[in-house]
Amino acid sequence: MFFSKKFVLRGEKTIFTQKLKFFTMKRYTLLAILLLALDAAAQRQIHNGYPITPVPFTAVKVSDSFWGDRLSANRTATIPLAFAKCEENGRYDNFVKATRPDTAYEIGGFPFDDTDVYKIIEGASYSLQTYPDKKLVAYIDSVLTLVERAQEPDGYLYTARTMNPTHPHSWAGARRWSAVEDGSHELYNLGHMVEGAIAHYQATGSRKFLDIAIRYADCVCREIGDKEGQILAVPGHQIAEMALAKLYLTTGDEKYLKQAKFFLDRRGRTSHGGEYSQAHKPVVEQAEAVGHAVRAVYMYSGMADVAALTGDTAYIHAIDRIWENIVSRKLYITGGIGATSHGEAFGRNYELPNFSAYCETCASIGFVFMNYRMFLLHGDAKYFDVLERTLYNALIAGISLDGTRFFYPNPLASNGGYKREPWFGCACCPSNVCRFIPSLPGYVYAVCGDTVYVNLYMANKADVSVGGKSVKIEQRGNYVWNGDVSVVVNPRRKQHFVLKLRIPEWAQNRVLPSELYRYADARTSGYTVEVDGEPVSGVLQKGYLCIERAWEKGDSVTLKFDMSPRLVTARREVSADRGRTAVERGPIVYCAEWCDNEAKIPHVLLNNRAAFTEQFCPDKLHGIVQLSTDAAQQLAFDEQGKLQVSDVPLTLIPYYAWAHRGEGDMAVWLPCEPAAVQLFREEKTSR
Repeated sequence: MFFSKKFVLRGEKTIFTQKLKFFTMKRYTLLAILLLALDAAAQRQIHNGYPITPVPFTAVKVSDSFWGDRLSANRTATIPLAFAKCEENGRYDNFVKATRPDTAYEIGGFPFDDTDVYKIIEGASYSLQTYPDKKLVAYIDSVLTLVERAQEPDGYLYTARTMNPTHPHSWAGARRWSAVEDGSHELYNLGHMVEGAIAHYQATGSRKFLDIAIRYADCVCREIGDKEGQILAVPGHQIAEMALAKLYLTTGDEKYLKQAKFFLDRRGRTSHGGEYSQAHKPVVEQAEAVGHAVRAVYMYSGMADVAALTGDTAYIHAIDRIWENIVSRKLYITGGIGATSHGEAFGRNYELPNFSAYCETCASIGFVFMNYRMFLLHGDAKYFDVLERTLYNALIAGISLDGTRFFYPNPLASNGGYKREPWFGCACCPSNVCRFIPSLPGYVYAVCGDTVYVNLYMANKADVSVGGKSVKIEQRGNYVWNGDVSVVVNPRRKQHFVLKLRIPEWAQNRVLPSELYRYADARTSGYTVEVDGEPVSGVLQKGYLCIERAWEKGDSVTLKFDMSPRLVTARREVSADRGRTAVERGPIVYCAEWCDNEAKIPHVLLNNRAAFTEQFCPDKLHGIVQLSTDAAQQLAFDEQGKLQVSDVPLTLIPYYAWAHRGEGDMAVWLPCEPAAVQLFREEKTSR
């Protein structure tokens, strides 16, 4: 049910009924409009400026259990829950109040609460493109009626001010845009509005939300700039840059691209500076990731989009430098970013604490956006190596297996007191996950001329356009638990093209495309590739094994990745991980959790030559490969104060699955030197 009784009673029942009638009586007209709209949008999206073109998520049907379960949970649990929370927590009420402003309204919450609505609509719209649902379409339309009514005549749409212009939200500033570089989030709201509106337009063909977003974007373009009568300002929280570039692609109106570039070029050149919002220097002069991590990676992603569309290579050089800084000095082994809760920010180089690691879920999503765009610019597999690490660890740890509970930060160690929550007052992470998960199939493949990139491995069926011809590709296997993958190629007729298969860094005995972490055991990982049973080898090109041939229907490529568990250590500069080791298997990072072990996790010493037994447990945590070893010891003081050492078994589970069975000890980095054993407890992890 997408309508609660409470919401229907607020006068939207008529709208709901009318919309259902519309879809019943006018289905053929709507279908024609939809096809025309989507075709026009698709034609514009082709020319996104990047040398490599993504294969749309609508062309990839995921069938494996790992991601299939998550896509299903998003559709059936997360999206309905998120809409219900909008009703329950007054998100829709804000739009209703904005239609009849009143000086009696006390504006609480956050000035970016409107974006929860926009992001959830975006996620629901992605879901609709794969799983049509007339009731959901009608529900979203009724919500958009509330949004539309709240918009001021000149296009301005910011309920935190409009509800009570005399006494707006305390972060909003006395006048429009007066606090936009501080805390108002007026342009942040614009960004998520545009992203959601474009997704809704592509899903339904309706311009309702798109026109709302265009009116607000036009208002911004009129009022913010460097011309006489305009306000000179940039977004305090970036995302408008990405969104405006996308709005240019959707509408063909160049003013949106110019506005995005204006925001980037003026950052660091206004009166408001500081590292927190990456405004400490012009963006093209930046070389280190600093400040609020979500703001940062949204900005870097926007720089990539604008660079692709304008050819501004200075942007590319800057984000290349920043990416190297992150991956070499500021990246957690889980792929998380943002070391400190103070400012939700990047720390200093090599500052990667575990108990207090912030690793905000939104930052992981933004880092996926950044790496994806870096790949589209450079065609190098190293960006997907990092993306995959973030995706399978830091990102999906942010949502429970059933899709109904969420983490905001994601620490790498805990002494208890930490659990996923059903929602947050600041709900940016749940709503962000809501919109990201259904778009995931669009990350699997990409094309460039007569080349097809296979970037992620998961069972799926895809329809890929190569050189203007349709090629059906099917992946089979049980990745990520099994390293055996088959890729079946089915062109309509014999066709010559290049298939580029990403060979992950972990299959080449490197943890990352940097020296921040290294494997510490005596093992070596490897891989094999066959085409129709014949071995294939060759020098990798930017991390890809390239197979060029005339492909025929039914040609099959078989990949075998060695997924043996590996021990990992960090550079000595990472003080939090000195004398400690982590365990990973393929792209999955593991942790020890209290409920699987009789030993006290902080007291365990792991043998640096530990060997592991692998066991697939289909009924545990929605199905996992569990690791076990006898090569561990527990250190403890006896009653006389003497140190005692005893052999103990140790069980490890994937990090993303922790905190599903109660609160207690957890650690990713386990002591392998006695000095690193924690014999005295730290304070409980705070949320």
